[in-house]
Amino acid sequence: MVWRDDDLADFDARRCTFEGKEKTVYVSGSGPAVLVMAEMPGVGPQVIRFARWVRDAGLTVYLPSLFGRDGAVPDAEEAATIFRAACISAEFRALGGGQSSPVANWLRALAREAHHECGGRGVGAIGMCFTGNFAVTLLLEPSVIAAVLAQPALPLDNPAGIEASAQELEAVRQRIERDDIEIPAYRFAGDHFCRAERFAAYAEALGPHFKPHVLADDSANSDVPPFTANFVPTPHSVFTAHLIDAAGEPTAAARDAVVAYFRDRLLG
Repeated sequence: MVWRDDDLADFDARRCTFEGKEKTVYVSGSGPAVLVMAEMPGVGPQVIRFARWVRDAGLTVYLPSLFGRDGAVPDAEEAATIFRAACISAEFRALGGGQSSPVANWLRALAREAHHECGGRGVGAIGMCFTGNFAVTLLLEPSVIAAVLAQPALPLDNPAGIEASAQELEAVRQRIERDDIEIPAYRFAGDHFCRAERFAAYAEALGPHFKPHVLADDSANSDVPPFTANFVPTPHSVFTAHLIDAAGEPTAAARDAVVAYFRDRLLG
């Protein structure tokens, strides 16, 4: 498949300022809000496609730009530059684990604003790869009532690490037990960046409300964009680059399950 730049013409581009920092957020749809947090190398066509699926299910998508060139399909060199810049940015904790990224505070403020604007029972969130764990720490914001983890990749240097402090994880566990919030999580079995050790760590930290789903490697799409082809040696991106949008495909079924989860939690 030939991926081309997406102009996001069906989204409203807004400049939002929280925590003293201004970022672009793309908004589209109607109904309760869902934050879709992009994976590397940014808000590209595959992430936008997923956001449209969520929007078309009767929800309002908030797509914050956290890194990269919005709408673009960068070549391998540009994508590598984006990745390196994010790894050294003060907004992200790419290495080490044991603490959440500072940008999580900004995202919680965005969730509060999205709930104020859209109303409903609450807000949903999905994080992917570099942003995967953000969906967990967003649950520290009371308005967030649904969270999905897609191949959480941080910290990069510790396969069993979690990008959150023990205190944050305990607070999240108490919240999801009190409010009966399940956290679906997805990865491919042979994923190099999100390994079995990470899901085991989440299960230990969050208990039975953490719901892991592991897809077979041979269910992944092999026709992928330049960044994935050059820097991701194993199946990884369940809902974007490695998704096969066809009936009977496990990745398409996983997507449909996530959309249904958001509808159930947010619309009842």
